Amino acid sequence: MRNTPWLVRSTGMCLAALLFWSVPWASADQAPSSAPESVHPTECSSAETGNGKAFWQGKVEKASVTQHSVTVAGHSIDYRATAAEMPMTDEEGELKATVFFVAYERLAPPEAEAAPLQNQPSTPDEGQTLAQVDPAKRPLMFLFNGGPGAASVWLHLGAAGPRRVDLEANGFPPKPPFRLIDNPHTWLDACDLVFIDPVGTGYSRPAEGQERSDFYGVQQDIEWVAEFIRLYITTYKRWVSPLYVSGESYGTTRAAGLSEHLFERHGIALNGIVLVSSVLDFRTIVPTGNNDLPYVLFLPTYTAIAWYHGRLSPDLQHDLDATTREVQQWAREVYNVALAKGDTLPPDERAEVVRQLARYTALPPELIDRAELRIEPGTFRKHLLADRRQVVGRFDGRVTGKDPDPLNDKPDYDPSLTTYFAAYSSTFNDYVRRTLKYESTLPYEVLSRMVWPWDYGTDGQQGYLNVADALRNTIIQNPTMQVLVTSGYYDLATPFAATDHTIDRLLLGDDLRRNIRHTYYEAGHMLYHPAAGLSQLKAEVIALIKSAKTF
Repeated sequence: MRNTPWLVRSTGMCLAALLFWSVPWASADQAPSSAPESVHPTECSSAETGNGKAFWQGKVEKASVTQHSVTVAGHSIDYRATAAEMPMTDEEGELKATVFFVAYERLAPPEAEAAPLQNQPSTPDEGQTLAQVDPAKRPLMFLFNGGPGAASVWLHLGAAGPRRVDLEANGFPPKPPFRLIDNPHTWLDACDLVFIDPVGTGYSRPAEGQERSDFYGVQQDIEWVAEFIRLYITTYKRWVSPLYVSGESYGTTRAAGLSEHLFERHGIALNGIVLVSSVLDFRTIVPTGNNDLPYVLFLPTYTAIAWYHGRLSPDLQHDLDATTREVQQWAREVYNVALAKGDTLPPDERAEVVRQLARYTALPPELIDRAELRIEPGTFRKHLLADRRQVVGRFDGRVTGKDPDPLNDKPDYDPSLTTYFAAYSSTFNDYVRRTLKYESTLPYEVLSRMVWPWDYGTDGQQGYLNVADALRNTIIQNPTMQVLVTSGYYDLATPFAATDHTIDRLLLGDDLRRNIRHTYYEAGHMLYHPAAGLSQLKAEVIALIKSAKTF
């Protein structure tokens, strides 16, 4: 597996279709009998926890507060869960929207039972945990998924939360009924967690009479999520905590813009950002008649997926990392130039490009020739396993499904989405009621269509959305901010070479380039689904917090 030093990257805007779909948690577990009854304050108040300590409830609505524990690295961690709605108002007090969130806060154990933070250096007082020191030094991370229109359930129940969907070791879902299990790789030992469902997703809704256009767009979305963060750290008195954000897919687009907006509008300087399956420059992933760049950047992912299915020649099947490096270099130095030549490409050069593309993709040479050397993701997904009448997944090229219409040129569905949607949706709807004790008759919008049409702003209307400059500007103005970028080899939604391309063009210089680390996973878009990916991501988040620590 390749593992570059701390670098900088970015990626931008995709098709006018959804990048990623968030789905609800999986579990049918019972709430602990010791959990307190739900509380539903409508004004600022304090409430008693099970150990008799008062905590700040905050100006939230329909708040349900419960206590639980999870075992991480052999140590039991007690935590408080809050599922609630944050009223979003203007300065005149008019309600504009309500934003649903789930927050997890680690409770400090008795000093005698203190467990050192996993993979984390000691705090100023040797032997203390982060939960025992000044709360101002306890890291706080805000997390969300993408879409646009996706709720935060993927990162919540797939990667970072204390409970996760029970999957097979390779990350594939089991047969229903689905369930949740404790997550030994939760990030809760390293930081408190707040999962945000932007307006129009989850249980979050605009207030009656509000215009949809006030929420459903690139800049509008950034401003409302930023306002939620400002309200949360104000209500719960976390302004001086080390602050982080984590986004997945379009959530990385949001995170990059959010980092700049928080800094410039509210004076909130983030300590770090986690970008999972990143897209900051949409020109890198949207092939069009005048944009050949994505064909070059998707090619290494085609090769990786063909490698996984054993379709490459023996010399390429030996080492995935070496093979993808070879393909990236050829794509950059040869394939890119050949596409740029267009009709002036000499016949002998064209024939050689066709031969190499067939070698690297395992697709028939005549198909590549008829496609004018330009292989779209849908074409690859449809034809790689056509002899088996199977299509490969967009979000995870390891996953395959039956091709219901072999004569159609494009896949009818994505088997790497449909196989997970029910697992997340059913388990979250059970978990939020049975364990978190939160009640709502609204449908939990895992993947919402109410946010469409999405306003991509001037960049989206005149070309391609690109928030890479926003991330670059933030790093320059906030030069201690650390960025972790993670990519899956088998991801056809946000290919890893596209992220490489964006990062390499941030032009930060060697000193600031060290702030960013890009790592790779033998996984798809939801790179935390395989057990190995889940563990790797946790370790890298711990490393990020360690590198950005201020105490």
